[in-house]
Amino acid sequence: MTVPLRIGVVGLGVISRFYLAALRGSATLRLSAVCDRDPAVLAARTGSVPVYTDHLRLLDEVRPDAVVVTVPNDAHARVCADALERGVAVCVEKPLALETEQGVSLARLAARGDVPLFTAFHRRYNHAVGRLRAGLAGARVEKLTVRYLERIEEHAGADTWYLDARRCGGGCVADNGPNAFDLVESLLGPAEVVSARITRDAAGTDRRADIGLRAGAASVRVLLDWSYPGERKDIEVLLADGRTLYADMLTGHPGFKNSLWHEYVGVLRAFEERVRNGAGDGDGGLPALRLVEDVYRLAAATGKEKETV
Repeated sequence: MTVPLRIGVVGLGVISRFYLAALRGSATLRLSAVCDRDPAVLAARTGSVPVYTDHLRLLDEVRPDAVVVTVPNDAHARVCADALERGVAVCVEKPLALETEQGVSLARLAARGDVPLFTAFHRRYNHAVGRLRAGLAGARVEKLTVRYLERIEEHAGADTWYLDARRCGGGCVADNGPNAFDLVESLLGPAEVVSARITRDAAGTDRRADIGLRAGAASVRVLLDWSYPGERKDIEVLLADGRTLYADMLTGHPGFKNSLWHEYVGVLRAFEERVRNGAGDGDGGLPALRLVEDVYRLAAATGKEKETV
């Protein structure tokens, strides 16, 4: 009989509910503790697991096998490092960190202690993406387009840190970019940035981006939008033989963010495989983080950054 892994969840914002639901449905993972800096958030919880406002106390007192980190982006590096230093496996929401240098330090820390470090790119586990991946087997891709469009105020809810460029890392490029870039690389292999145009609001948060990548012989366009009326998340692929393949990541999941329920089941399954067997998906999140940094660098260098009214 498989002994369940004991999981702590650090951060109870808008994404945590998808992890908590996936944990409830798992026979081999067990929620052991939760942590959030806001006592009011903890007071609203019902359940039998210990609650903490300090992640260090959770790590030292509960000593979980692994933690899921869903704190704001600017706190990822610190919380992940604290867990890795204690030999606790980490599943962290994308992005891995705000800067590539921070991500490299975390990767080195994980390698030094032989502790799993896993970044949750939940779109990898989307059913439509899985069907597209199967359809691309043996085909030559000429052009691929990823659209990641939403209105961030609807997505963020009470998590207003998304709209703070310093805490988020910039905006749609820093937060949605990693998911889009990871989709590109999971389908086509390593990519490089060839063009970047970013539009920011008056507060300095990037709201839209039009990014060109090259992945092998394929031309890639990534469109990000945080001011889109509604939600659109899809992938369109033009093959060298003239065929077009399409994946709508929201198909079959009516309602805002409803596709995330099945995707986070996939995230935790892949994370468990990494923890138990050292195998499965996951590269620690560094490639996507480097692409984010390259986009910002290229947009600044070419003067293709502008402010909206």
